[in-house]
Amino acid sequence: MVAFSHFLFSITRQVTNLPTVKDAMTSIRTIVLLLAVIIAPPAFAQAPAAAAKPADNMQMLRDKLSGDKKLVVTENLDLTEAQAKAFWPLYESYQAELHKINDRLALLIVGYAKQYSAKTLTDASALKLLNEYMALDEAEVKLKHTYVQKFGAVLPGLKLVHYLQIENKIRAIQKFEFAREVPLVP
Repeated sequence: MVAFSHFLFSITRQVTNLPTVKDAMTSIRTIVLLLAVIIAPPAFAQAPAAAAKPADNMQMLRDKLSGDKKLVVTENLDLTEAQAKAFWPLYESYQAELHKINDRLALLIVGYAKQYSAKTLTDASALKLLNEYMALDEAEVKLKHTYVQKFGAVLPGLKLVHYLQIENKIRAIQKFEFAREVPLVP
């Protein structure tokens, strides 16, 4: 754990000294990959003792990722004081709702991992997992629609689209990293 904490500290120092947005995005991608690596192997290996520790590590990485994500948004959105005052509370609310969806996705992945490792995945359970995944996807789209309207009330069109582009790129990186760690159904 000490080595892991030292590693997180070194990433923190690197992110706060990043000269470009590209560097920040690379750092976020690295953190998401670490998060996926911490979550997936214990679940797929079915190691109960190892599965207890990743919760702490996952929370540390999630906190770090949230801070890095906010840094990327801050450096790229160029908000006026009035816009910032209205935007940041909405941003925090949106991120909290996204975390709920991510938590449900993590539980879904762990459920799949257990069945995959135990070789108990059936047609029926695979379809159930698929339906749960589709419901999560729909929930994310619905959430995005809701918040586009809310953000649109406090940001001009170009800044709204710019923020959504940043958010979508970060979400795409996160989803890619998770997908890369989850094995295909046999």
